[in-house]
Amino acid sequence: MIRHIVTWKLKAQDDAAKAAAVAAIAKVLEPLVDVVPGIRSLDVRQNVAYFEKNWDVLVIGDYESLDALDAYQLHPDHKAAAAVVREHVTERSSIDFEV
Repeated sequence: MIRHIVTWKLKAQDDAAKAAAVAAIAKVLEPLVDVVPGIRSLDVRQNVAYFEKNWDVLVIGDYESLDALDAYQLHPDHKAAAAVVREHVTERSSIDFEV
């Protein structure tokens, strides 16, 4: 299994706008579990501590294999979701590893 973790810095600066951005990101990413083959789970979460140095939001995704993660990246529904995410973020980091 491959775990894919992505973190983002949000464009939003105030708490309400950040919460709305996280909700929008979760709304487009989390349902992909039921759409894209090979995804075991997707979980979007907002940072709750050390705001001055931590990233604002993350997604943790578990995939059956690296091939499944690759297929997810190319899937049209993921590409559409990623476009929504890009509307809300300024920076991105990620890491992928075997579990």
